[in-house]
Amino acid sequence: MTDQTDGHPVRVMVVDDHPMWRDAVARDLTAAGFDVVATAGDGRQAVRRARAAVPEVLVLDLNLPELPGVRVCKELVGELPGLRVLVLSASGEHADVLEAVKSGATGYLLKSASTDELVDAVRRTAVGEAVFTPGLAGLVLGEYRRLASEPAHSADEPKAPRLTDRETEVLRLVAKGLSYKQIAERLVISHRTVQNHVQNTLGKLQLHNRVELVRYAIERGLDDVDV
Repeated sequence: MTDQTDGHPVRVMVVDDHPMWRDAVARDLTAAGFDVVATAGDGRQAVRRARAAVPEVLVLDLNLPELPGVRVCKELVGELPGLRVLVLSASGEHADVLEAVKSGATGYLLKSASTDELVDAVRRTAVGEAVFTPGLAGLVLGEYRRLASEPAHSADEPKAPRLTDRETEVLRLVAKGLSYKQIAERLVISHRTVQNHVQNTLGKLQLHNRVELVRYAIERGLDDVDV
């Protein structure tokens, strides 16, 4: 099966300083139907090549020479609209995970993951889902809960955009950690309809990805509402 967005294979770039690992990941993703448009072995090379190749998904190691992975992530997410970053790292340290997410990564997978798990993670990242190795998702949500419990500086914030009932319903399920497929089954609608609702909500709230959407929902207590 070819993994496609808008009728073309998803464009992926792989960044890792270990040539054998980098080549193996690129080969596995190519075999799965992705279009691996570039690879890189250090941070500065990654930034240069990503600017030229314009991938849709960046599979990124954190421990890179020349420029750390979090800096690569922050620079490219700021420059390339629509870029989604899946960190693929040997480190499961909480500080590394949170730093990666804060720099703009939409997912975090440990290198102990199987090829099938990697392929599924890239596929889900491409459509805007936040993908984390089991156990790490709870860590990220916990951090967002902590941030949400801090005093908000919202006295001068503009009035929140108005969401439709269905968009709010989808947002609540996103905040509870359900995948798009699970949300579609719960609401008896298509996977594409769920994606459309999420994209519309992101646009209204001026957010960039599902991770930010989850934080928005948790800050407003939507994850505590039974749906």
